[in-house]
Amino acid sequence: MNKFTETGLNPQIINALDELGFQLPTPVQRKSIPYLLSSEGDLIALAQTGTGKTAAFGLPLIQKISSDQKGPQALILCPTRELCLQITQDFQRFAKYLPHIKITPVYGGANIETQIKALQRGSQIIISTPGRLVDLIRRKKINLLDICYLVLDEADEMLNMGFKDELDAIIHELPSKRQTLLFSATMSGDMNKIANDYLTDPFEISTGKRNVGSDDVRHIYYMVNSQNRYLALKRVADINPDIYGIVFCRTRRETKEVADHLIRDGYNADALYGDLSQAQRESVMGRFREKRLQLLVATDVAARGLDVNNITHVINYNLPDDNETYVHRSGRTGRAGNQGISICIIHSRERRRLKEVEQKIGKKFEYAPVPTGREICEKQLFHLVNKTTEVVVDDRSIEIYLPMIYEKLVGFDREELIKRFASVEFNRFLSYYKNAQDINLASGSDLAERPSYRRSSSSGFSNLLINIGAKDGLTKLDLIGLINKATRTRNIDIGNIEIAGKSSFFEVDSAYQEKVISGLNQMIYQGKGLSVEFKSASESAFSRGKRTYSGGSSAASGRKRSRISSFSKR
Repeated sequence: MNKFTETGLNPQIINALDELGFQLPTPVQRKSIPYLLSSEGDLIALAQTGTGKTAAFGLPLIQKISSDQKGPQALILCPTRELCLQITQDFQRFAKYLPHIKITPVYGGANIETQIKALQRGSQIIISTPGRLVDLIRRKKINLLDICYLVLDEADEMLNMGFKDELDAIIHELPSKRQTLLFSATMSGDMNKIANDYLTDPFEISTGKRNVGSDDVRHIYYMVNSQNRYLALKRVADINPDIYGIVFCRTRRETKEVADHLIRDGYNADALYGDLSQAQRESVMGRFREKRLQLLVATDVAARGLDVNNITHVINYNLPDDNETYVHRSGRTGRAGNQGISICIIHSRERRRLKEVEQKIGKKFEYAPVPTGREICEKQLFHLVNKTTEVVVDDRSIEIYLPMIYEKLVGFDREELIKRFASVEFNRFLSYYKNAQDINLASGSDLAERPSYRRSSSSGFSNLLINIGAKDGLTKLDLIGLINKATRTRNIDIGNIEIAGKSSFFEVDSAYQEKVISGLNQMIYQGKGLSVEFKSASESAFSRGKRTYSGGSSAASGRKRSRISSFSKR
């Protein structure tokens, strides 16, 4: 099957695809579309990020929808408003020549009354975030009894964000006789749990290897001291003059700080994080898609739904705590047959973590020394020369200015003119890197397995002890979910987490200390009542130099940053 015409899609959809420039279906589309057009069975589809999963489930759903029935027939759930809007836009393009098919996005951060009115006018396809949909259900403003098709897109991320209760509530409102589709880049333990809870005897489609990185992506790491992480980031940007990339940070605070520093230092950058208004978010994403930004600094959650095919670099300012998140991050480059580069900036205590990521993606990282000032200056100089030789000259437009230009430049010989024009663009790099030091850590070429140790607790964070641990089945992501659920606040910064056997230490933003303690002390986990108490810095596992095997703490701009970010609800 080499063409969309061979998949069984109707002519109206094929015409829309032709206008969008879709020529050949991707592997996941070749396998999913015929199955969904011919079967009502549940489906799990695994494919790497950027391989066209939205079209894989969207095209057959649009064809199967009945335009005679005005109520909701298909429900697509996704974790963030960005992804919700992106899927909606794609669906509307696919259904361009099916005007009777109505598609409505519902998500938090927008006027709910406007969304209610859109639903009341009639809509066959609902694309929604879990929180807003539960709100509509409670208000009795949406009827899901006729839903025939449920799509869970990025369901593992919905669990990570603490949406398990919302998912359960939504599933409870749906008819048991429905087709449920699970699409993801990875198949984690959480995904298996979702499949067992929500799907019935699903058919599985997998393209490529499970849970591995794309073959079109090179994986590179630089190793520096934590306080030099930002300097390394700048050098990576400077050695790649045409870079068009995403810099991933753990927390919204770090995201804003890194972006602010880049902007201050003259880089064409901006930030994408949870505290932005919808208008600000759309402005940033729009400028990035249009390449008016070269570097987008983002949290993992905020970048969901940002669908861009020609990203050259993904830069991990910090390694993610979940190795599967690295698969998602790196999958944002190397799309549509293009080659991409995924970079990790690490310190020596994170080499064990990098080994774990290698095992996850099934690929080796290449060690690269951070470029020297001389190397960067050479690269920038020849980049300028190449731009000059390739520039298109509009003779008619510039001709009227030539006499004045000649008059200004009279007396300069050819060699002097070349020096001066090069210096106009080049002096900044010469000045900045004149006395630049080598910031590489020694012995970076081998990922030696060394034990790592936590530093003392971060300022601005409180140390808390909870009475559950590994013996209760607790993981770091479980603890984040518990905090989200207990506080109903998904933008609390969480620092180090140390999971022990029967108890665990964790750090939270001190401003939320009492709220976290109060909320968790009222909860039950695995049949066990939770008990949380404050511990002084001297009593915490982090200040005692307790050994951990999950990598070291991270730092930026000379001070330690929070290790794990909680997620913001979209």
